[in-house]
Amino acid sequence: MRVLVACEYSGTVRDAFTAKGHYAMSCDILPTESEGPHYEGDVIDILNDGWDLMIAHPPCTHLAVSGAQWFHLKEKEQAEALDFVRKLLDAPIEKICLENPVSVISTRIRKPDQIIQPYEYGHEASKKTCLWLKGLPKLQSTKLVGKGEFITYASGKRLPAWYAKSWGDGKARSIFWPGIAEAMAEQWG
Repeated sequence: MRVLVACEYSGTVRDAFTAKGHYAMSCDILPTESEGPHYEGDVIDILNDGWDLMIAHPPCTHLAVSGAQWFHLKEKEQAEALDFVRKLLDAPIEKICLENPVSVISTRIRKPDQIIQPYEYGHEASKKTCLWLKGLPKLQSTKLVGKGEFITYASGKRLPAWYAKSWGDGKARSIFWPGIAEAMAEQWG
């Protein structure tokens, strides 16, 4: 199977599919952090290259509801981000999974087909992850573990400890969990 992993520079999902014997290529405007097939550039340029499956991780900076208080300052950027999501979802690829945190995609395009958590795939951590699916079944949990530690602030706000500790580090907060990548490769590959 030919697998395109859009907006991924870590190689996490690409490498999970490669380990299962598929040809998988990551694509991002950034160079890859892990050696393997990688297209450095705009994914739109290669959407028509005969892919069987695409796993897409579009940037959530202007989409995630965690930044809703700033939406009024970035209407143009949000519109562009939503247009990019539409292009990915409308790609001429039979099987598509678009992944994002809870975001305006749900209200501006359509509701997700599934919401998963890292703790359903072997990681003791909480982070709601929405999946918009085309031609794919829902992802099945592979290893249910604890939800991980939480930090409660004086204000009453409660955050997963891993997330609170990475505050201000967008790269750390955008991590994609290897257990989920392995489940995708096993179940959709």
